[in-house]
Amino acid sequence: MKSTHRITRRVSRQIHVGSVAIGGDAPISVQSMTNTETCDVAATVAQIEALQKAGADLVRVSVPTMDAATAFADIRKAVSLPLIADIHFNYRVGLAAAEAGADCLRINPGNIGSEKKVAEVIACARHHGIPIRVGVNAGSLEGDLQQKYGEPTAEALVESAFRHIDILDRHNFPDFKISLKASEVFMTVAAYRLLASQIEQPLHLGITEAGGQRAGAVKSAIGLGMLLAEGIGDTLRVSLAADPVEEIKVGWDILKSLHLRSRGINLIACPSCSRQNFDVIKTVNALEQRFEDIDEPLDVAVIGCVVNGPGEAREADIGVTGGYPNTVFENGQISGKLKNDDLVIGLDELVRREIGRRRGCGDHS
Repeated sequence: MKSTHRITRRVSRQIHVGSVAIGGDAPISVQSMTNTETCDVAATVAQIEALQKAGADLVRVSVPTMDAATAFADIRKAVSLPLIADIHFNYRVGLAAAEAGADCLRINPGNIGSEKKVAEVIACARHHGIPIRVGVNAGSLEGDLQQKYGEPTAEALVESAFRHIDILDRHNFPDFKISLKASEVFMTVAAYRLLASQIEQPLHLGITEAGGQRAGAVKSAIGLGMLLAEGIGDTLRVSLAADPVEEIKVGWDILKSLHLRSRGINLIACPSCSRQNFDVIKTVNALEQRFEDIDEPLDVAVIGCVVNGPGEAREADIGVTGGYPNTVFENGQISGKLKNDDLVIGLDELVRREIGRRRGCGDHS
């Protein structure tokens, strides 16, 4: 069913990470981070390409050493996606990453060092025309803030962020974005709410150390969903202890659920019960694998019985409801029948034909 609800997004200053606009009226971008050894150029390039195929707009790469910065230069030449260099402790590595072609520098105010060192990073970013992401994390707050607050809090995260924002302001560098991440959902949400009204720069959303694939996806969907529904957030990363490709998939699912972006097949499926006339779970799993190569947005309903099936299937672009045989709907109208053995292949063909029709190139089956 089509929703008429529209989220009014927070107004923010627009910056550019390579070819991708962040903030302003730009779509909320989805990003992940490589977990390969950066010095293994081939493995890192392969993972970036896999993330791009899954729908990543941006990819962050850890650059912990000068050797990694050298490898980063080779990685930059081999891929087309904008790359963010993740820098900690050694500001000179940040300078080297910028020289190597980074589209953005991510630094942590808790460990990058003195203002003099930060100033050199700012000057380098200005010279190369790239933005900075200030990444504040509850796990790496400055020691005096930990002592002041006793434990990480939303207020501590925001105070940490403003220490770095003040440095950027003093050096007249407005092209930055901010993240305020904690593993605790309510702390993270409170911190972003507190900061959102105080600065104009775009916000990078994330629940850090969210957990494994299932629990992390749930925690991220709750925390990021709360903020996005309020119009807060311009780019996001779902942090999972899983294949980074799964982070991209979950990120897109969150945005699609809130009608903030559309990409690929939106599968509407019942949880299945004893009324089902075909194996819904098996069918949906098979269709998800078949549809992985499709970028075009399309609603496909797979409903196992005639209780809710006709209504859901009729509202989707393409839908099927269980029966003997199963009834197929296309754009709100009954268009045919499919037997159980033909269900997966038949729906796949119908989806690709519809995509072909929308592209204006006829049958795409």
